[in-house]
Amino acid sequence: MKYRLLDKEELVEMETEFIRFLATNSIPGPDWEKMKTTQPKRVNSLIEEFSDLVFEKILLGVEFLEMKITNDVKVFRCGKEKIELIGLSVEGAKNIDFTKDQSPADMMAHFKKEGAQLKLYQAEKGYKGNRERELFSMLEGGCVISNGELFATLEGLRNVKQ
Repeated sequence: MKYRLLDKEELVEMETEFIRFLATNSIPGPDWEKMKTTQPKRVNSLIEEFSDLVFEKILLGVEFLEMKITNDVKVFRCGKEKIELIGLSVEGAKNIDFTKDQSPADMMAHFKKEGAQLKLYQAEKGYKGNRERELFSMLEGGCVISNGELFATLEGLRNVKQ
C-alpha cells in the first residue's frame, strides 16, 4: 500500500467510483457481498488498491498546498520536479490569526490595521523521492490542497520587495 486506506466516510463518498472499480475487476454487487464474508483478505486487498488509485489521482492533480498556523502561513507550488515555498510570518501583532478563513485582501487590510511586522521568506527544493508520496506526507502533516490564490498573492508581495 502506497498511501493509506480510505476511511468508511471516504468510501461512502466514493461509492459510485468504487462500484465502477469493482466492475472493472469483474466483481458484480452480489459477488462483492459474498466476498466480504468468505474472502476478507481479498476484500481488504481490493480496498487497498482502490484507496491507492484514489490518492494517486488526487495527488497527480495537486498544484498548490497551504499550511496555516496562528502567526505563520506557508504556501507551496508543487511542480513536477521541484516544490517552491513562500512563507509569511507575523511579528508584533497579537490579533493576527492565519487559521481564520479570510481572503488574502482581507488579511492584508488586517495586517495594516494591526501594524503587523511581516516577514516574507522563500525556498525551493527538488523532491527527495516520489513526488506524490512527499505531497501525501505533507497532507497528512496538516497541509491542505489550495487553488493557488494565496500563493499568487504572496508571490506578488515577494516581487514587490525585490
